[in-house]
Parts: sequence; structure tokens; C-alpha cells
Amino acid sequence: MERSLIIGSRGSKLALWQAEQIRSQLQANNPTLTVTIEIIKTTGDVKPDPLSVIGGKGVFTKELEDALLARRIDIAVHSLKDLPTVVPGPLTIAAICERDDPRDALVLRTQSSSTSLSELAAGAVVGTSSQRRLAQLRAKRADVVIKDLRGNVDTRIRKLDEGQYDALILAAAGLRRLGLQDRISAAIPTDEMLPAVGQGAIAVETRSADHFAIATVRKLDHAATRVACLAERSLLRSLGGGCQFPIAAHGVLHSEHLRLDALVATPDGSRILRGSITGTTSQPEELGQLLASQLREDGADELLSEFLP
Repeated sequence: MERSLIIGSRGSKLALWQAEQIRSQLQANNPTLTVTIEIIKTTGDVKPDPLSVIGGKGVFTKELEDALLARRIDIAVHSLKDLPTVVPGPLTIAAICERDDPRDALVLRTQSSSTSLSELAAGAVVGTSSQRRLAQLRAKRADVVIKDLRGNVDTRIRKLDEGQYDALILAAAGLRRLGLQDRISAAIPTDEMLPAVGQGAIAVETRSADHFAIATVRKLDHAATRVACLAERSLLRSLGGGCQFPIAAHGVLHSEHLRLDALVATPDGSRILRGSITGTTSQPEELGQLLASQLREDGADELLSEFLP
């Protein structure tokens, strides 16, 4: 019997690339399955204001989740880093796909001779809309000018090439997915700039009661990526933060063990708390909670309070 599924996606080139990847993988696994894509505009797509003004939680995901709950779509495809750590009860993350490069990338104009953050000229204008990147960049390079940056990847790079910025910091995975890996001037090591929670991973969300969609999508789940991302998301949830807070975390599996590194910063980067923990892969969420508790004991709540109005 032929079955069909509708994927909901944002309309950006990157979001549609991700949705198309999921569509093609689902159809490869299920040749009789018909999968279509419906474009849904989110708050983050419509409003041009800085994300810190709009409000971080769910600005790129809420409308997709609403469409799931209303049964307009059967599957929502997200960049995991955009998805709030608390998913509505009637919904579930059925798959976290194999992670691409989780690092941030330095993007420079083609004629630039710099190859790292440390080589940027004093006073260079760097574009980012991420509080996490902003705090870590200010801690490392207090002498550069940081300017808010919005728009899709193509728009951001156009602004760079027009001279509105001297450098951008973008997710390496997004650039790779769009075939723009040649614009990566340098992948920033994680010990210089710790990534966002879930960065580089694609999440596929379904209704909890839709057993057909869950069974179909679950084949795309990547166990190692899920373990690492569950730990990262648990830490973020335990700290009470969202994707627009200056919080970073990165989990890496080594055989049967998981190492989780994290940081919490003040918005201006003047104070940064770092922590690390290693445990078994069998309890990733407990590991994230434990590291969050350690960071709170070291004063994380005080640092995060500076970010709140």
C-alpha cells in the first residue's frame, strides 16, 4: 500500500537543502513512499530584528511545530541548534541525523590574507547574530568591532563581499551543505570557540502518536550523534537557557565514553566559566545535568543573569 508524508520546512536555501536530504533518504529507504515538502514561514524568517530582540526560544521552529500539531504536516525538519530543549508533549524528536562538522567557521573576503581569528586586524568588523559567538569572540579579540548580522547565508556573504563586514562567523556545516566550503577561510577549533548545542545536526520531529511517521523516520537516527546531542541539550535545559544565550557545549564519543565540554559567559565576554565531564554513553542526559550543576556551583546563574533584561 502506498503511503505519503508531508515534510514541513522553512523556506531558506539551507532549510530546503536539509528537507530535501531527509526526503531523499526516506524515499530511498521506502520506494513506495511519497514525500512532499511544504514551506512554512517562521517568526525568525519574517522579522528582521536581532534575534535577541525577537526572543530566542522557538523563533525558527514554533510555526513548524504548530503545523505538526494541526496535522498540516507529518514531519518537521530543523537545524537541531534552533530547536528548544523542551519539546511539546504531543511531539517527539524521532531522529537526530549524523552530525556534520560542528565547528564555527571564519569567512573572509576572498582577497583577505588572514587565516585565523588571531590574524584579524584591530578594528576589523566581524558579523554575527549569536550571543555565544559574540561572548567568545570578545573574550579572545576585544579589539575588533562586532556588528549584528541577519539574513540567509547568501545574503550574509553578499554583505561581506560588499564591504559591510571584514569577516563573518558562520556554522561550517551550513556552508558545506550549500556547497560553499571554499568560503571557509578557517574552521575555528573548538578550544577557541565552543559550538552551539546541537550545531551541525539535523533533527526530525513528528507527532508522538504517529507511529508510522516515527517508524519511518527512526531509520535516519544516528546513535552516536543522538548521544552527544542529548547530553548537550540536557545541559542547556538544566541551565534554563535557550539557543540565544551565551552557552556552548560539545559532546564527543570515545569508544564507550562521552566527553562533554561546556561554557557559560557574560554577554560581553568579560567572564567565562568552562567545565568538562566524562562518563559512559548510556546516560548522556544525566551527564549533561551533572555538568550543568557543576557550572551552577561555579557561578553560572550569576553570569546568565547579566543576559536577562
